[in-house]
Amino acid sequence: MQLITPHRGARTLTALALALALLGGGLAAAPAAQAAGPYERGPDPTDALLEASRGPFSTSQRSVSSLVLGFGGGEIYYPDDTSQGTFGAIAISPGYTARWSSLAWLGPRIASHGFVVIGIETNTLYDQPDSRGRQLLAALDYLVEDSPSTVRSRIDPSRLAVAGHSMGGGGSLEAADDRSSLQAAVPIAPWNLTKSWSGVRVPTMIIGGESDSIAPVSTHSERFYESIPSSSEKAYLELNGASHFFPQTPNTTMAKSMVAWLKRFVDDDTRYEQFLCPPPGGLAIEEYRDTCPSS
Repeated sequence: MQLITPHRGARTLTALALALALLGGGLAAAPAAQAAGPYERGPDPTDALLEASRGPFSTSQRSVSSLVLGFGGGEIYYPDDTSQGTFGAIAISPGYTARWSSLAWLGPRIASHGFVVIGIETNTLYDQPDSRGRQLLAALDYLVEDSPSTVRSRIDPSRLAVAGHSMGGGGSLEAADDRSSLQAAVPIAPWNLTKSWSGVRVPTMIIGGESDSIAPVSTHSERFYESIPSSSEKAYLELNGASHFFPQTPNTTMAKSMVAWLKRFVDDDTRYEQFLCPPPGGLAIEEYRDTCPSS
């Protein structure tokens, strides 16, 4: 089932005019004020907040049985808070021969910034990217339609995203190509035999490793990025000296950019644009390219 996303604009500006009758005088008007976006969750972001091991929301976790249809089960992480409305959701796939445990640090880290996260197990350890893409979409459908009410009630079904490592990253490109209603995709050290993704319209951040010998950036991440039309929002982050396996241990630079991308495009939260444009820098970053998200 494909979930259709209603059109959402960026932040709106609300002008409040207050006409005051003054003795012997004229009118005074209050200045225009910028209204908060409807999907903003959490405090104003800072470098320290994004670089911490946890965000502002406490989280809980529950397992998904391998008996579900469409994917191999997994783990769900979700914010405990119910006072700020619903949250966007993201499905993440591990790579070839890997289990979700190889990326498990990402679950609570992303969820603690105000997302429902499902880290999936794949149907087999050897599933190829196209299969992993279908499984990512099946996991999102499960979250929206069949997950326990504690989880389901927290999710805005119009704000969904995908990510993955290696063949899981290639799978996230497949999912973005198949379901244009997704709000974001984050392929991490992605591997895929398909090199052209000219049909992708989903805002996509590709994160590659400079020293990746399994999915070299010159034949994978960079080519994928360049093939996505410039009319689509996109970014390419290359980590200095990183191997193919950089996502399998906590990586602050990766997590900071990934959360900022998800907040900007899944939540339409322009407070996070400052971490994407102008391009971030630092010794951990070999290269960064983007279309500079427009507010």
